[in-house]
Amino acid sequence: LQYRDKTSAPEEKLKRANTLHTICLNYNVPLVINDDPHLALACQAEGVHLGQSDGSIQKAREIVGKNSIIGVTCHHDVALAITAQEQGADYVAFGRFFNSNTKPGIPLATPNTLNNAKNKVVLPIVAIGGITYENASPIIKAGASFIAVVDGVFAKPDTQQACQAFSQLFK
Repeated sequence: LQYRDKTSAPEEKLKRANTLHTICLNYNVPLVINDDPHLALACQAEGVHLGQSDGSIQKAREIVGKNSIIGVTCHHDVALAITAQEQGADYVAFGRFFNSNTKPGIPLATPNTLNNAKNKVVLPIVAIGGITYENASPIIKAGASFIAVVDGVFAKPDTQQACQAFSQLFK
């Protein structure tokens, strides 16, 4: 589970991150904090996700520790994924694949991006941006190890059922 909050005050982010981490621990689910290695350390999250402007993998590793998960956004650029892999990332993320409220204006990645990436990086690949149950299958078939979903889960009346449906796509 990733905690992504671009607007709240630092104290509120820490409170929410601590609450989320407690819930995640109860379900044996790792918590990854978006953009903020210091927040990840403060709430003892299992990892941090870095955008291209969030600092280096090396600096994040110094902050969160050698056993933490570090993921990196690579937009639609396989070269960024290769660099992230060389610098010690644990996973890479591509996207946006479709129109998305959480990733507006980012150049579109394609299934071909994933095909190219899976031939050049050995890390798990996450697909981000506008992914729904209806459009996820081609992304998964093209090489996504994981998909990041917001509206495709939280805009549904039954979030548990939505998550279970997405899980079935990987089988």
